Amino acid sequence: MIEVKKKDRETSESLIRRFSRRVQQSGVLVHARKTRFRTEEKSKRQLREGAMYKAKVRKVVDRLKKMGKFDDETFRNVKKKLIK
Repeated sequence: MIEVKKKDRETSESLIRRFSRRVQQSGVLVHARKTRFRTEEKSKRQLREGAMYKAKVRKVVDRLKKMGKFDDETFRNVKKKLIK
C-alpha cells in the first residue's frame, strides 16, 4: 500500500502529483491492468463435467430435432432438467 503524507507548506496539487508518481513507480497499476481480465483455469474435474453435460444436451437436442419438436422453449426445459 502506498502512503504519502503532506509536508509542511505543501499544496494539495503537489501532494497529488507526488502520490501519482509513487503509484507509477511502484507498478501497482501495471499489475492491475495485466490481471484485470484473467480468469482462473478450470480443474480437470470441472472440464470433464462440462464436456459430459454438453454431450447430454447435444444428444437430447438431436433426438428432439429428429422428431421435429425442437424450439427455444424446449431447449430451455431440457437444460433445466439436466442441471437438476
